[in-house]
Amino acid sequence: MLELTRHHTALLQQRMGEQGIDLAILADEDTIAYFGGFWGYLGVEYGRPTLMLVPRDGAPTVITPLMESEMVAAMTWVEDVRGWEDGGENRWENVLRELLHGHRPSARLSWEPWRTPPEVELVIDERFDCARIADLGPMIGQMRMIKSDKEIAIMRRAGEVATAMMGAVRAALAPGVPEHEIAQAALTAGTRAAAGFLTGRGHEAFVSPTIHGLPILQSGPDTSMVHRRATVRELQVGDPVYLCCCNLVRFKQYRLGFDREFFVGEVTDEMARAYETTVAAQQAALAAMRPGVPAEDVHFAADAVYREAGYAPGYRTGRAIGISALEAPELKPGDRTPLASGMTFAVDGGISVPERFGTRIGDSVVVTDDGFEYLTDFPRDLSIVNG
Repeated sequence: MLELTRHHTALLQQRMGEQGIDLAILADEDTIAYFGGFWGYLGVEYGRPTLMLVPRDGAPTVITPLMESEMVAAMTWVEDVRGWEDGGENRWENVLRELLHGHRPSARLSWEPWRTPPEVELVIDERFDCARIADLGPMIGQMRMIKSDKEIAIMRRAGEVATAMMGAVRAALAPGVPEHEIAQAALTAGTRAAAGFLTGRGHEAFVSPTIHGLPILQSGPDTSMVHRRATVRELQVGDPVYLCCCNLVRFKQYRLGFDREFFVGEVTDEMARAYETTVAAQQAALAAMRPGVPAEDVHFAADAVYREAGYAPGYRTGRAIGISALEAPELKPGDRTPLASGMTFAVDGGISVPERFGTRIGDSVVVTDDGFEYLTDFPRDLSIVNG
């Protein structure tokens, strides 16, 4: 993975040279993982930033809390790792100032403005006019659209972790079982699956297999809410149960989208029709995916299925995925980005009947030269559990 991220940085420097950018200041955790190959655990939400400074020519520098500097140095290929302290002369502001003073005030800087914390911006603004700093977001977004074979291989592993989680959910469903126990079964199964793919050597010594977070899991009438979290509610006969792995599965920092729904004991004709329409809409979207097709056309293919079945138009049909849970392009009206081989997407289907039920399905895929391939693969047929 370090070879991969070093390559990403070399490409970034090449593009900076083409656009006359002297220094890139990276503050977003996902962006730093993409270029530096490491990630931390403190986060800027505590006013404790980790930054990666990439000059157009020469070696990058990482600024990180002293308590994390040993771990960061062991994880990254970047040789210049500078730890900062909370008090005294070695505060992060002063470390950043020292590095910025190595560049003339007329130097052209770049950053991701919406991903740079205000406190970092204030320090940069002391020497450089922030209003004149180039927006690096579009350049990085373009770089991340097409995944390499190595990245796709990592995402396939993430897909296997997700399918292990979904299998555990299906096995745990029964009347009287509380939602939180089903969610815990998913987390445990995913962690075990991820651990089986890791050697514990080299860079993988810093990759945790632990699947963590608040799973999006809901049952019964609450399935219409889409993103409710697991609670103490106990399953009842006739309940739909829905698990979303979006932003939950992260293997070697790469994420995906994956959703399935099951029915406990029985299913009404109305729910079955909605579910089958949901699957048909997703499959229509997938059938439309191939290089050159505008992203919005994939969404329109799904929308046509909903409309024909008498349902309201669908919300966004999908989004690109990778290091971040949301990347560009998106499968929604107005996004005319042509699809290309190597793009990876979460492609969803969903119908909500407010206060009664909802039906969901989602998969992650990679666009190929002649269509797409699944990164997640789990049965899509209507599934009645313990019926």
